[in-house]
Amino acid sequence: MKIALVHDYLTQLGGAEKVLENLTELYPASPVFVLVQNKGKTGLVFPPSRIRTSWLKYFPLAGKNHHWYLTLMPRATESHNLNEFQVILSSASSIAKGVRLSDDSIHICYCHTPTRYLWHDEGSYVEELQYNKLVKKVIPLFLKRLKNWDLLASDRVDFFIANSRVVQDRIKKYYNRDSTVIYPPVEIDKFHISEKPDDYFLIGGRLVAYKKYDLAIEAFNRLGIKLKIFGGGPDYKRLKKMARENIEFIGPVSDSDKAKLYSKALAFIHPQLEDFGITAIESMASGRPVIAYAAGGALETVVSGVTGEFFDSQTWESLVHAILKFDSDKFNPADIRAHAYKFDRIRFKREIKDYVNLAIRSYQVENVFRIK
Repeated sequence: MKIALVHDYLTQLGGAEKVLENLTELYPASPVFVLVQNKGKTGLVFPPSRIRTSWLKYFPLAGKNHHWYLTLMPRATESHNLNEFQVILSSASSIAKGVRLSDDSIHICYCHTPTRYLWHDEGSYVEELQYNKLVKKVIPLFLKRLKNWDLLASDRVDFFIANSRVVQDRIKKYYNRDSTVIYPPVEIDKFHISEKPDDYFLIGGRLVAYKKYDLAIEAFNRLGIKLKIFGGGPDYKRLKKMARENIEFIGPVSDSDKAKLYSKALAFIHPQLEDFGITAIESMASGRPVIAYAAGGALETVVSGVTGEFFDSQTWESLVHAILKFDSDKFNPADIRAHAYKFDRIRFKREIKDYVNLAIRSYQVENVFRIK
């Protein structure tokens, strides 16, 4: 059976793109359908020769500012021509699940989350957009229409895979659909344990408001101890302005430099509510504990007292309290790393392949009985 891969858009390399990268390795003959691609940012990982983009790519700066064309995305997604494929495997944080199929095709959606800006994070999304106040007031009117489309799009999916139990609950709540949890892949072998940690704490990733880096900065401003921050993003300038001299902004880093940062940190700070949270797993792959806000995917990946500690309230005061109580010597790096292997990419590929094969067999049997 011919398999097509579908992803929302390729404009950056994040956790969702790591999932897609592993899917392309698992199904090397399958093309990848996306709305647009920013070749400068993603072309090395996803060769343009394998990517099939929609007509949205012809709009000005669509590869860099795809959010300008939010209201056109549903129609562009529906324009993907998938008639030659019997199996569609989509990787969706938003639009990709809305592709149209022929009647004899099967659609399996790996759902990173029901569309965040439509269902459970609308306010943050609008605030993060680089628009003036008038445009920001108009956007919610379009989001209501998109929400209706998104709900209809969810009905086009035959089987849902959730990337965590948190997302599984959201799929049930917003789409009224059942799903199976398969955790995202983490490249555990890219990370290593150091003989002895240094004297700093670490945080990092894409610098956006919902990840609550400002909360960590407030905490470390008051503690006066070292915090290193890696990564870049739209919130960089604001966060940099907040920070005192004990907080160092490193910027984007290579994989090898990131692995070194993780391995030498006393602990990784995880103040956000994530659907899953790959950076926390990367820290554990480096044998370093995580100090995490007790919500979301962290509750599924961090084991209190074994691979990290939790703080209960998403405030800088609660984080300060957790840091003051934290004792890095109580944690065994080998045990932490062993736990991280539960989330490695080999396991992911095996579980995805088994699920897809089972879904195909189930769908074929169902159609046989339907014909009879």
